[in-house]
Amino acid sequence: MTTPDIRVEKGHAEPEEVAALTAILLARAAAQPDAPARRGRDKAGWRRLERTPGFRAPHSWQG
Repeated sequence: MTTPDIRVEKGHAEPEEVAALTAILLARAAAQPDAPARRGRDKAGWRRLERTPGFRAPHSWQG
């Protein structure tokens, strides 16, 4: 006997339900085009503290 690729963690699924779920997942995977790998940002999205201006307004969320 082989081990199944999909396992039900809680409850009991009939073989027909597992087959339907597998068919849906395979159809969704086949429908998505092959997307090229994403490149990361060229520069960091945060700022270094020593490069920030010395004054922040009292109502600033950053202070």
